[in-house]
Amino acid sequence: MILTDTHTHLYSEQFNEDIDVVINKCIEKGIDRLFLPNIDSTSISVMMELAKKYPNNCFPMMGLHPTSVKENYKEELQLIEEWLNKQQFCAIGEIGIDLYWDKSTLAIQQDAFRTQINWAKERNLPFVIHCRDAFNEIFDILDELNDEKMKGIFHCFTGTLEQAQHIINYGNFKIGIGGVVTFKNAGLDKVVEQLDINHLVLETDSPYLAPAPYRGKRNESTYLYEIANKIAEIYHLPIEEIAKITTHNSKEIFGF
Repeated sequence: MILTDTHTHLYSEQFNEDIDVVINKCIEKGIDRLFLPNIDSTSISVMMELAKKYPNNCFPMMGLHPTSVKENYKEELQLIEEWLNKQQFCAIGEIGIDLYWDKSTLAIQQDAFRTQINWAKERNLPFVIHCRDAFNEIFDILDELNDEKMKGIFHCFTGTLEQAQHIINYGNFKIGIGGVVTFKNAGLDKVVEQLDINHLVLETDSPYLAPAPYRGKRNESTYLYEIANKIAEIYHLPIEEIAKITTHNSKEIFGF
């Protein structure tokens, strides 16, 4: 059985003391496809070191996270583009719009998002979207740029059925389901049960958003089992089938 964590920040400093233990535990448990989203210039070197150490398991993306879109965002984007020009990545990400922390940067977040989507399309790469309090703003840009080259993942989806359907209607997107689906009062399970499982991929977003029963603790990619078990419960399928379907779905996006 192979499970795929489509979104994990295993290069985070929270894993400095035991990263090899964490990754080897993942591999032993069959969670051996780990996709690493970039944040900004400060995360590139540690992410690339981890990918170099585990080339058969850790697959890096390259992008500028919306919360890192500040006054110097054009310099940050220039560095991102330089990396994209010199090396192959599995995706551009994570990119998007986040209005939870700072609404004043919306205009430059929109510019950075558009720029990176166009880079993805030029390079025939998927892109991984971070969306927080910004579905309408993100949909406006995707609706504008939508074509057959646009594909990717809506990471850490916590929206409504209507918003999920909007994503599905683009045709080449998957919906990333993480630990929130295990939270007792989140209500995400009620949305997920109305979706075709072929639209879903699994993720942890570690070290953040640990699923129950680890909520509030450091999240790890091994906890993907808790998420997969919840999805198995929702769809009344064995976890082996959930692993098979969601890993296949991830291959449709990343291409391998």
